[in-house]
Amino acid sequence: MNDYKNKTPADLANLVAEKRSALRTFRYGSTGGKTKNVKEGRTLRTEIARIMTAARANSK
Repeated sequence: MNDYKNKTPADLANLVAEKRSALRTFRYGSTGGKTKNVKEGRTLRTEIARIMTAARANSK
């Protein structure tokens, strides 16, 4: 969480976009049974939430 506090809002927006695309590919890969790490979806969602929380705190 501390590493997200030092980033600019543009960097945080880019990170969220990257994580969301990774989550999208994970979801589509899981329908075919191609994923090995089933906890990856949960970790991606929590990282997105942490980044968005840091972005919200920086904007205030």
